[in-house]
Amino acid sequence: MTAARKHTALPKAEILIEALPWLTRHNGKIVVIKFGGNAMIDEDLKAAFAQDVVFLRQAGLRPVVVHGGGPQINAQLDKQGLVSEFKAGLRVTTPEAMDVVRMVLAGQVQRELVGLLNQHGPLAVGLTGEDAHTITATKHTPEIEGERVDIGRVGEITAIDTGAIEALLADGRIPVISSIARSADDGHVYNVNADTAAAALAAALGAETLMVLTDVEGLYADWPDSDEVISRLTVSELEKLLPELSSGMVPKMEGCLHAVRGGVGTARVIDGRVQHSILLEIFTDEGIGTMVVPDDQGPTTQGPTAQDPTAQDPNAQGGDGA
Repeated sequence: MTAARKHTALPKAEILIEALPWLTRHNGKIVVIKFGGNAMIDEDLKAAFAQDVVFLRQAGLRPVVVHGGGPQINAQLDKQGLVSEFKAGLRVTTPEAMDVVRMVLAGQVQRELVGLLNQHGPLAVGLTGEDAHTITATKHTPEIEGERVDIGRVGEITAIDTGAIEALLADGRIPVISSIARSADDGHVYNVNADTAAAALAAALGAETLMVLTDVEGLYADWPDSDEVISRLTVSELEKLLPELSSGMVPKMEGCLHAVRGGVGTARVIDGRVQHSILLEIFTDEGIGTMVVPDDQGPTTQGPTAQDPTAQDPNAQGGDGA
């Protein structure tokens, strides 16, 4: 028996060595992670997500988690006999529904996620966009078929104040932020799409990376004729693709576009159905999902012909944000 064969832990050492260049590159950098999809409702995936985020922090990165809570909000609205309706990929939010959204996001989803993270140490602190004016919004009226439509207490972000988040990061904490905001115009609390909130926070924080967990593998090169995922595309290529995407995917990809145009190094859409997908994306040679990069990093070889797999997914409507 050779000396190498005696050491059964050698594969673990090789995995750690593979991660070394990425650990060095990302050390001290802010990574904003949008938590959503099946990862929010599957117990094993939730636990794996918490482990990944804590690993990032212990490895020298500075993770910030932003979450919505679509499935949990739907369940609570159903319990109260309130209808869930979506327009332009966003939840129509009446004042009564807004009370439910606020309660579920800040009182249920955030609390559970903070608890999972804090099983590993006194790390996570929960905030909402209301706290310390972290997110300020105004009423959002999307344009549908050429007309502005009232969808209730849905907010469009007007300002970001990163002071509270930066203070927590400086103290070694992991901020966990619920995607609700207060308006400076009328004082109302608004429901903000979590993908949009994560992108705005990533840009304002000067994050190195935005990671959006979703329930698909990424953007396909030629769906449904091929299941090959485009691993990389530029913001200009993505901009050309946006009109082809289904409504549930649009906020995610618009968020990636906004983040990279706002100075974030890369934005990535990754499959949250895969355990430890965050670590696979950041710390391995292969990576998973689709990465959006600035134009100055050059066009992709696949070209702007991607198709949105969520067009085939009946659960994609409205996405997994609030």
